[in-house]
Amino acid sequence: MPFINAKVNVKVPAEKELEIKSALGQAISCIRGKSEAWLMVCIEPEQKLYFQGTDSPAAFVEVKIYGSAGRAEYDALTAKITSIINSSLDIAPGRIYVKYEEVENWGFNGHNF
Repeated sequence: MPFINAKVNVKVPAEKELEIKSALGQAISCIRGKSEAWLMVCIEPEQKLYFQGTDSPAAFVEVKIYGSAGRAEYDALTAKITSIINSSLDIAPGRIYVKYEEVENWGFNGHNF
């Protein structure tokens, strides 16, 4: 039940969007027990993002998971997310933030886990 929301301030062509979605689907397995089978992804292109005082290419990626994960898992996923965004959209690693949120209550199919 992970959710990844990537806000970027650049255009994202359809083929790049699919590339990013697929790569994030593989990357989520860095978190024990998580897989693309339960992953929801949102890619928000052309957002008004300013970082370090400029609107140069930047990204803010939020990852929400049901339950918790360890520091090493988050470190591995951050490295993969950063690589994916950098290689797909040419956004420098130093202009990418990744935020994690562990969610205790998560609803699906009319019920909560």
